[in-house]
Amino acid sequence: MPVAQASHPRLAALVERAREHAASQGAPRVGIVYPGDALALDAAARMLDAGIATPVLIGPRLGIARAAEAAGIDLRRFELIETADVPAEAALRATALARSGDLQALMKGSLHTDELMSAIVNKATGLRGNTRISHAFLFDLPRYPKLLALADCVVNIAPDLKTKRDILGNAVTLLQTLGIAQPKVGIVAAVEVVNPAIPATLDAQALVELARAGEWPGAIVDGPFGFDNAISAEAARIKKIASTVPGDADLLLMPDLNAGNMLYKSFNYIGGGDCAGLVLGATVPVVLTSRADSLQSRIASVALAVLARAHGLSARLGSYRDPT
Repeated sequence: MPVAQASHPRLAALVERAREHAASQGAPRVGIVYPGDALALDAAARMLDAGIATPVLIGPRLGIARAAEAAGIDLRRFELIETADVPAEAALRATALARSGDLQALMKGSLHTDELMSAIVNKATGLRGNTRISHAFLFDLPRYPKLLALADCVVNIAPDLKTKRDILGNAVTLLQTLGIAQPKVGIVAAVEVVNPAIPATLDAQALVELARAGEWPGAIVDGPFGFDNAISAEAARIKKIASTVPGDADLLLMPDLNAGNMLYKSFNYIGGGDCAGLVLGATVPVVLTSRADSLQSRIASVALAVLARAHGLSARLGSYRDPT
């Protein structure tokens, strides 16, 4: 069972910031794509009640109505854009609405992730920006002094150096839009020394060199680190690692999806953490949800999307389309 009783005040603060923005600037319209179950509709009701966004339901009216009735949710509270009962059609309609500016963010409903992402990455009709699509989580961990980002734990399976460059850049831009002007980035591998037999350490070395050459202005990028000396200044001291990142990292760049996904679930299920997550690199923020996500995680993820959009993240990442 997950540790469910821990308090996550930093995620609550994200929600409050999004609420304040919506109150002063107007609530952004968030398209919930194919919301055919109680979890998706509950998220819609909660974001509306929290005052952080205006949910727009996109999908088959009959299926959504049945789910709303089962969940005890009044469907009349929401705008509904009807599509056929085909998840891929709902995804295409949602991306078209986002592309036209009618929606400011998207959120996955009860369709499969690949059905939504296929529409988003479509070169002709999707929402591709100027970098590779990636994902980042922001974790509120009881034993860590601030929010900690992990990337990429969801989208890119075995990223090469070029992809890691985009993953790192997308996540740094997200942190900077949230007000962290000089995010500290630890590049994580199995060991903290460069070893030609471990490609992740060679990638870390190359990314550090790019950072020193000014690739990500303001960011402090270092590595490779083992997880222990990335997260603990004392572990780094014992191993005689001279860096300002250990124990104070804002972002951990993971070597691949296997490592990232296992660490993110360990943070939640063993470490008592909770998180907000966002797809980056598209022309609008995209929230991917899992049926196992907590309610706080769902709402905090929407809040993160609202704040990212409010501070120009999509404009910075999506000013032109990736020709590849």
